[in-house]
Amino acid sequence: MAQREIQQELSVDQFTLGLVGPDQEWAGTVADGGTVRTHTPAGCWGPMITPEFRGGHEVTRPIAVEGAEVGDAIAIHIEDVEVTSIATSTGSMREREGAFDSDPFVDHRCPECGAEWPETVVEGTGEESIRCAECGANASSFGFEYGYTVVFDDERTVGLTVDEEAADGLAERADEAMALPENSRQHPILLYKPSEMPGALGHLRPFIGNVGTTPPIELPDSHNAGDFGQFLIGAEHDWGLESEDDLEERTDGHMDISEVRPGAILICPVKVDGGGVYVGDLHANQGDGELSLHTTDVSGRTTLGVEVIKDLDIDGPLLLPNREDLPHIAEPYTDEERETGTALAEEYGVDLEEMGPIQVIGSGATINDATENAFDRAGKLLDMSEGEVRGRCTFTGGVQIGRLPGVVQLDMLAPMAKLEERGIAHLVREQYDL
Repeated sequence: MAQREIQQELSVDQFTLGLVGPDQEWAGTVADGGTVRTHTPAGCWGPMITPEFRGGHEVTRPIAVEGAEVGDAIAIHIEDVEVTSIATSTGSMREREGAFDSDPFVDHRCPECGAEWPETVVEGTGEESIRCAECGANASSFGFEYGYTVVFDDERTVGLTVDEEAADGLAERADEAMALPENSRQHPILLYKPSEMPGALGHLRPFIGNVGTTPPIELPDSHNAGDFGQFLIGAEHDWGLESEDDLEERTDGHMDISEVRPGAILICPVKVDGGGVYVGDLHANQGDGELSLHTTDVSGRTTLGVEVIKDLDIDGPLLLPNREDLPHIAEPYTDEERETGTALAEEYGVDLEEMGPIQVIGSGATINDATENAFDRAGKLLDMSEGEVRGRCTFTGGVQIGRLPGVVQLDMLAPMAKLEERGIAHLVREQYDL
């Protein structure tokens, strides 16, 4: 990474072509304690139907943070997420046979002329509109198994699914309605104009689906996780991995956890000098688990504060969600609960621990594998046996599904003394007013 001027505020308007890794062109360097601002294109569907992409998202170029070195962590304070799209299309996917080799998100090829990652042009609207620039064939790897188009109110508080006529009108002005930034290279998914679920009204709560730090090896951005990363093991394309061990290099930036929203703090591992923070794949809303594998992908603006945590040496992310997003059992104690607990501790002659909420993110091939990964990460973070981690999470926390098939949030009220040792107690105190 070339030495760059350190900026207190850094605005990023350049994106990768679906890849994350240390060899991507860097966007610049922001000060420790500084602010990053982005306006990112929609993730998932747009890049998925654009064969030039090597991954399923369109994320920012990596951002260096002053003083971040391998073994540190970067706390990302999510200050604001603003949806700029006025509509989007989404649903469950079907793959188009012949338009890819082993992975429809990564190794695209034209089903007629065989061009790899073909350049494409748009001709009309609908699922036949993405055409190979060389031979004119429909070159997109994906269509909808079941799809719908959603429009948003001006304040982005609700979304409404629309009928065929409205979806067709939005397809005619797809770039404008998706509010794709100037440097975006994706085809807007509104072109596909699905309309199978008209008249449904949904609550909106925007969040960031793909945010984190750069892995030390180049990976497709959508596969920087323990579940989607499974597609890379044994793959014959340029980003194939030999074994599960190679996937340990991931940083789990692709989480699709709906609590990664304004007010939350995400603590990410530093696995390359500078950290390489990147952002993309904003969603207007999502139910836990992202059960269709896709949700309301949107363009939008983010404002992020960054803070280096020295020598934390974590393997994957930690999340400090908003207080209202914590399960009841993992909430900070009220004054009344603390007084009652203190009286019990005195009665039975034990010292009452000071504890605070944390979530350890785990990922793996399945939800069970992801939970085991979270147990391992929590044990390393807090110097606890797996038995103690399981016990504390059963008594003061639990496990939540971030995304099927394999991303979880392991909740726990952790001993503040342990968090002090690791250098993150101040973040927990700040987040929960402890």
